[in-house]
Amino acid sequence: MIKASRRDVSAPLSELARGGPPPARQTDREAEKPRSTGPAINSGKVDPVASELSGPLTGVTMLMSFDGQSADDNRNVLGFAFVPPDTNGAVGTKQYVQMVNVTIAVYDKSNGSLQLGPAPIHSLWKDFGGLCEFGGESVFFSDGGDPVVLYDHMANRWLVSQLQYDETFTHSAQCVAISTTSDATGSYNRYEFDFGTNFPDYPKFGIWPDGYYNSINVFPGKSFAGAAACAFDRNAMLAGAAASAICFQQPPSVASLLPSDVDGDTLPPAGAPNYFVGLADSNHLNLFRFHADFAHPANSTFTGPTLVQVADYNEICARAITLACIPEPAPGEKVDGLSDRVMFRLAYRNFGDHESLVVNHTVAGGTLGGVRWYEIRNPGSAAAVYQQGTVVDPDVDFWLGSIAMDKAGDIALGFSAMSKRQFSSVYVAGRTPGDPAGAMFGPLVLASGGGVQFSSYKRWGDYSSMTIDPKDDCTFWYTQEYYVTTGSFNWATRIGAFKFDSCRVGTR
Repeated sequence: MIKASRRDVSAPLSELARGGPPPARQTDREAEKPRSTGPAINSGKVDPVASELSGPLTGVTMLMSFDGQSADDNRNVLGFAFVPPDTNGAVGTKQYVQMVNVTIAVYDKSNGSLQLGPAPIHSLWKDFGGLCEFGGESVFFSDGGDPVVLYDHMANRWLVSQLQYDETFTHSAQCVAISTTSDATGSYNRYEFDFGTNFPDYPKFGIWPDGYYNSINVFPGKSFAGAAACAFDRNAMLAGAAASAICFQQPPSVASLLPSDVDGDTLPPAGAPNYFVGLADSNHLNLFRFHADFAHPANSTFTGPTLVQVADYNEICARAITLACIPEPAPGEKVDGLSDRVMFRLAYRNFGDHESLVVNHTVAGGTLGGVRWYEIRNPGSAAAVYQQGTVVDPDVDFWLGSIAMDKAGDIALGFSAMSKRQFSSVYVAGRTPGDPAGAMFGPLVLASGGGVQFSSYKRWGDYSSMTIDPKDDCTFWYTQEYYVTTGSFNWATRIGAFKFDSCRVGTR
């Protein structure tokens, strides 16, 4: 168990994020690279569920599409830019919050206008002290990256987090802030959880009724110790009280898990565990069940893995952190595929007569990259894939997706699309419950790129985010990176909102 080493209540973010004079221009920087967790997964077989999009995505209304933060915002507030952006966002009752490496911005979700920022993420920890505020005590280490923002619709609060570490990478922490109201520009209950020398790489969060669940890849030094699953005391953190995290370390054979993140008004059955999913082998996923007991931590359990059979697949890029293979038009560089892990989020929904998890990862969909997606039902008992597919195109790489379901059972899958002849674009594919199992339609194009990246360490991602509007439980919000103009460290991001016309108030 890890007790929070620091906690307090902040001043309003609107005050903490007030900018100072423009910083001096400095050298652009690569964010901490996701570290190797083992050999590539390769079935040696043709993907049996690979299919092109089944037709246009009709019956969907685009509500909004606008540019979010960019590398230039990094330069304006920090003096230098990061790659990759680690683009993610979440939607609340009135606002949309986007986080990238290493800035945060708050938008009015009714019209996309900027309410706050872009501001350095570390501004949220001003006057907090410790590693979360000071990092390595230099501008290059004032933000550790790997940011995550989620909206806790059960409490109408925001969860904002980022990794932090010192200049020697021998002292690390997870910095977590929970808003005190539904206003993302207001005050926050701030926490620092000290992981010491166990570097908690690639942290991802999921919200559950009894906790804020978290997955990390643990590196004590340069060696990989395995994934760890943690549960943070949600009730305590909502109240601003002393809080702890219960963690279970896994062996090196288990890597890059995702915790389930609940969508919708129908909550999981009382006492249901949080579910963690990761890649197992070329035709299985690992599924774990985490029951956290903060009153009696010794009673907490992390059971599994249950092997969930899936169609055969192969990774692309032979582990993206060692070989980038997604091509761009000239003069662009090949970029990371990040196919060694499932992609944020693991979205959970309880439909009453069944429970579903949806998740995706990048695979070799033939000679090019494709996005493999799954709907897993009955995760609490006899978990099994209800439907699956790999979205591919004969001429374009698809990769780095994020997936979610609305209350009617419609599914939206966002991803990057690019080829030797096509600039990076932001695509969405989708389906309704009445469509043939495994079929996806589209693309809905949120943004078409106008340039390529070069001399940017071949980084892309490392993730994106598809979330559901808690007000109507129908509107999808997706954010992803792309390039508007050719350059080095010149990424842009797009934020888009859309809904299936068949999803209405009162429908299920």
